[in-house]
Amino acid sequence: MLKRYFPILEWGKSYDGDALSSDMVAAIIVTIMLIPQSLAYALLAGLPPVVGLYASILPLVAYAIFGTSRTLAVGPVAVVSLMTASAVGAVAAQGTEQYLEAAITLAALSGVMLFVLGVLRMGFLANLLSHPVISGFITASGILIATSQFRHILGVSGGGDTWPEMLGSLFSAVPQVNWPTMAVGVPAVIFLFWVRKGLKPLLVKLGLSPHGADIAAKAGPVAAVAVSILAVVAFGLASQGVNITGAIPQGLPPFALPSTDLSLIRQLFVPALLISIIGFVESVSVAQTLAAKRRQRISPDQELIGLGASNIASAFSGGYPVTGGFARSVVNFDAGARTPAAGAFTAVGIAMASLFLTPLLFNLPIAVLAATIITAVLSLVDLKTPRQLWNYSRADFAAHVATIGITLLAGVEMGVIAGVCVGLLLYLWRASRPHAAIVGRVPETEHFRNIERHDVFTVDHVLSIRIDEALTFLNARWLEEYVLEQVADRPKVRHVILMASAVNEIDASGLESLEAINHRLSDAGIKLHFSEIKGPVMDRLQRTDFVEELSGKVYLSQSRAFEEALRDNGETFQEPKDWPRGMI
Repeated sequence: MLKRYFPILEWGKSYDGDALSSDMVAAIIVTIMLIPQSLAYALLAGLPPVVGLYASILPLVAYAIFGTSRTLAVGPVAVVSLMTASAVGAVAAQGTEQYLEAAITLAALSGVMLFVLGVLRMGFLANLLSHPVISGFITASGILIATSQFRHILGVSGGGDTWPEMLGSLFSAVPQVNWPTMAVGVPAVIFLFWVRKGLKPLLVKLGLSPHGADIAAKAGPVAAVAVSILAVVAFGLASQGVNITGAIPQGLPPFALPSTDLSLIRQLFVPALLISIIGFVESVSVAQTLAAKRRQRISPDQELIGLGASNIASAFSGGYPVTGGFARSVVNFDAGARTPAAGAFTAVGIAMASLFLTPLLFNLPIAVLAATIITAVLSLVDLKTPRQLWNYSRADFAAHVATIGITLLAGVEMGVIAGVCVGLLLYLWRASRPHAAIVGRVPETEHFRNIERHDVFTVDHVLSIRIDEALTFLNARWLEEYVLEQVADRPKVRHVILMASAVNEIDASGLESLEAINHRLSDAGIKLHFSEIKGPVMDRLQRTDFVEELSGKVYLSQSRAFEEALRDNGETFQEPKDWPRGMI
């Protein structure tokens, strides 16, 4: 029981020197990457930059104790930071103590929700969000985040929660562009984009090992931070209107308490739930992907507990909601992290930075932090998925596009809610119109296939219908109408066989419709038969009077049902001599 809730007891017993050295190397690399990201994502959330550092210390330790992924890197991420800004901005003014208190409370609420869901083993809730919905939301969020940061690149004021508002604010502020700020921000964006793709190949050509070149490329944001600070000091850019971070409190995270104001908690409840679900889905997807590469496994239910503990730890250390980040986790994986201890070592590195490095960040330009965010989030924008979904599934394409559109036009919270609703509505629509096919016998086999797709053998007085969905209240009436319509179009039919090999469930509404079909066909002198009903479904049917009242029989195989229906009409099954052989 202890190992189930404390995975550290499982991997900790075999921890050795090799794992320690691997985890230490990975921690150093992730720490270098996380410092500028933490500062930038706190800025995105509308919080002081130091809060990003606070949210990158105790949460990592908590996940190392409770998490099951060996390589997941927990901390502030772009999408959750944007959702935090949207949620907290609705209840408090940015820059006030109430804003920070609301962010801390949001982390606590999210943590408690995740923890409780984990204890109740409700990891399946992640399935409420389909991949098209998640992909659409992340793409739209990436666009919103990048757009929101361009005002820092231009050195102008701006705002807005929706894309039109942000664009309108930017265009109206163009005449007030601060050129020194642009001179810092634009080169930073260009440099960071180049670092992501071009620096590693260049360093390899210069003779550096691929691993060393990769580490150097990951340290690109740190180089941008250092050079920009030197530029601000050397050219006095702060006096020319370039916004800088200013004094960042030095020291370890303070002890903080979430608000107990019930009014505030009610206002933040729904946003906290959305952040919890989105954060969990994003995190568990990354964790499962990386675990599969090493043939490891994770427990979604325990991941809920791990992320819940991380968010609770973030709240009590003055942070805001956190989750597993894709980019950092991949870096952690590639750097050779062996256990969650790498995250704990990263927390030590961030703590050291909070103690000793924050004075050096006084002259850090906000534009460079914005450039860091822009280059990170634009990689989230996926332009291939809409085309792929259009070719594969128009319904999923509709859910994807609707999520993007509503998120851009109405904000992140409405985007998530709309995405879930659209996904569920499309599922209900598809479930209400199940696939069914009229089937015939394939020559020289006992297989039955769709008459519209294959050359098969049929007879006028036998109608075989294969049902490819569970029969529930959503589609029971549709099936009833479908069967009676097919019978009406075939006046010679005397036997109807429902092939139920794909039917996993028949609920009360489905049973009622089957009873209605049986009575209607019986009144018309037509026998209703069933074939290939699954055992659990048959067990439930036998607890009713349906089988006894059935005008026909229940057969183990479709072939046997078809042959007996033929004999009942005085015929035997005989394929035409000129039948094309071998066609299925």
